[in-house]
Amino acid sequence: MKQRFFGTFLLVLTLLGACKSLQEKGTEQYLSGQYQYAIGTFSQILEEDPDNLEANEIVAESYRLSNRIENSAPYYQKLVEEDPSFNRYFFLGQSLKAQQKTEEAKEAFENAKAYTQDEALLARVQRELEAIKLAEGIANYWPYHELVNYRELNTPGPDYAPIVSENFLYFTSARQASGIYPATGMPYTKLFRTRAEDLRVDVSGIRTLPEFQNEEGLNQAAIAISPDGNTIIYARGNSTSPKDLPETALFASYFRGGGFTQPIWMPVNEDEFWWNSTPAFSPDGNTLYFASTRPGGFGGIDLYKATKLANGDFGNAVNLGPNINTPGNELFPRMAPDGKFFFASDGHPGYGKLDLFVAENDENGKQVIKNLGENINSPADDFGIFFTNYPKEGFLSSNREGGIGDDDIYYFVDKTPKPKIVNVLLNVTTQERVAGQANQVLPQARVVLYDGNNKQLGGDFSNTNGRVRFTLTPEADYTIIASKNGYFSKSIPYTTKGKTPDPSTLVQDVTNVTLDTTLVLDQLILDKSIILENIYYDLDKADIRADAAKELDKLVQILKDNPSIRIELSSHTDDRASDSYNLNLSQRRAQSAVDYIVSQGISRDRLVAKGYGETQLIIPNAQTEEEHQVNRRTEFKVIEIKE
Repeated sequence: MKQRFFGTFLLVLTLLGACKSLQEKGTEQYLSGQYQYAIGTFSQILEEDPDNLEANEIVAESYRLSNRIENSAPYYQKLVEEDPSFNRYFFLGQSLKAQQKTEEAKEAFENAKAYTQDEALLARVQRELEAIKLAEGIANYWPYHELVNYRELNTPGPDYAPIVSENFLYFTSARQASGIYPATGMPYTKLFRTRAEDLRVDVSGIRTLPEFQNEEGLNQAAIAISPDGNTIIYARGNSTSPKDLPETALFASYFRGGGFTQPIWMPVNEDEFWWNSTPAFSPDGNTLYFASTRPGGFGGIDLYKATKLANGDFGNAVNLGPNINTPGNELFPRMAPDGKFFFASDGHPGYGKLDLFVAENDENGKQVIKNLGENINSPADDFGIFFTNYPKEGFLSSNREGGIGDDDIYYFVDKTPKPKIVNVLLNVTTQERVAGQANQVLPQARVVLYDGNNKQLGGDFSNTNGRVRFTLTPEADYTIIASKNGYFSKSIPYTTKGKTPDPSTLVQDVTNVTLDTTLVLDQLILDKSIILENIYYDLDKADIRADAAKELDKLVQILKDNPSIRIELSSHTDDRASDSYNLNLSQRRAQSAVDYIVSQGISRDRLVAKGYGETQLIIPNAQTEEEHQVNRRTEFKVIEIKE
C-alpha cells in the first residue's frame, strides 16, 4: 500500500557538492513531500556520483516515507558503510526484513545497538528482533481460507479498501484519475461503487460515488458507511494547494432530506495538522474506529476509537492502548460482530510490511494478538479486511506479487473440507430365553434408545423377525431398553466408540456402517425361582464377597429395569450341618444380599430376605462337592407385580 495518507516527515539536510541546482530542486521536492519526484531527481545525481551520501540519504528516506522501504536497502547500505548511525542501521534492518532477508535484517538491527544509549531505541530494536523470531512460528488463523485476486475488479493502478453496504461495493481506486500524486508518482484516488451481492460484484457497473462528487487534485479513500446507511465517513488529503488543509483528515456526509450532504471536516480530527484516516464503524454504529498520528500515541500511526454522542457527533478519541498499538503503524480497524478486532500492522510479528491481525480474548479473558497467517498475509502490504459473511467470506487489499498492478482487491472464502459423514445403522434383535432350547425370536417387544445423558432418542416395536433399526452417531455412548408384557424388561449399554472407520481415511462423502446387537428377555412368572449364578460366601460367613457383589449387581439392574416388581431373595445351604445352624446361616446370607442391593439404591420395601437352610435341596443325599455346591445357591423370585 503506497501510503498516500501518510504525513510529511521533514529531514533537513545541508546539501553540498556538484549539481547544486539539481540538488536544490530535489531537496525542495523532498521537503514538500513529493517523494517520487525527489527519487527521480536524486537518482540522476547518483548516476554520476554513486557515493553521494546526501543523495543516498534522500532517496532512502523518500522510499521509506512513501511506504516502499523494501526499495531503500541499497541506499541505507551505502550510508552505513560510509557514515553509520542508529537510524541508518535500523531502517536498513527494516528494509531487509521487508524483503524477507531475515538473517541480514537481524545483523543490521544488532549493529544499530552500538550507536545509541537510548533505552527506548534499544527496546525498539529488541522488539524487531523478537518479532523476526516470533514470525517463524505463526500458524494460519483460518487454516482453510483461500485468497483470490479479484482480477476483473482491479486495474494497473491502486484499488483497495473495499466495503459492502446495502448491496453496493464501495472501494478506492485511481481509475479515471486526473493528476499525479507526487509522493508516490501514482494517480490520485477516488471513491467508487458498484452493485454487489456477497462476493458477487457487477464489475461492468463501476461508477464514481453518486452520493457526492469526488474532488480533483487530492486523494479520497478508505470509506466507511454506518450500519443504517445514513452516514459516510472517508479520508481526504494530500492536496498540493496551499489553500487546502495541510494534512489528511476525516470527512463526513449525512443523509438529509432525500440526499447526502456535502462532506464536512469532522471534529474528531481535533487538529488540522494531525493525520487521521482509515475509518470503520462498530457493528452497532455507536463507535468510530480510525488511525491517527496525533500526539500521545505509542509511535508511528495508532488506532483510536470515539463514541457517538447524543447529538450524533463522535466524542473525544481514545487510544486503543499498547497491546494493539506498537512503535510501528496500525491502520484499517475492523470490529467483528463477535467482538474480535481485526486490524493491519507492521509493528507486530509478521511477514514483512503490513499484515492483518486479530485481537481476541483467550480462555482467561486476556486480550491476545494473533497474525492471521501466511494464507492471508504476505511479505508485502495486506490490509483493509471486510467481511461479507463473517468469518467465512470477505474482501481485503494487498500489493503482493502476482497482482494486476499496485494495490489490488482480493476476496477470501472458507474452503474447509466438508466432513465425511458416517452413519451407524444398528440392528437390534429381541429374543426370549427358552429353557433347554435355543433363544427364540420375540416380536412386538418395545425397544427404546437413550443417549449418554439419558435423553430418549427414539423407540419402536420389533417386527415379526424381532428386528428394530436405529441410526446412531460415531464415538458415542447409548443405552437400549427392551420390554414386553410378561417379560422382564432389560437394559444394556451400547457404544459406537472404536466401531467406525476414521473419517480422514474415507473417500465417499457418506459411509454407512451396519452393526448388530441382541437383547434376550426372560419370562416374568410369579413365584418362579431363578438361580443367581456364582454367589459364593466364605465358609460359615454371610459377608458379601467382591465376586458375589458383581453377580448381585445384575439383579440390581433387573430391579431398576423393572420398577413394578417385588421379589423374594432366598439363600440355600447344603445338608452338612444341623438344621437350625443352616437355617440361621441361610437367613443371614439372604439378609446380607438384600442389604447390599438396598445399598445400590433399591427400595427395601421391594425386597424380602428368606433363608431356607437345607429344606429345599435340589440334590438330596448329595455325595460330591459339586453336588453340595448345587444345593448351596441363591435365588430370587417375583412375588408381586404392581400395576
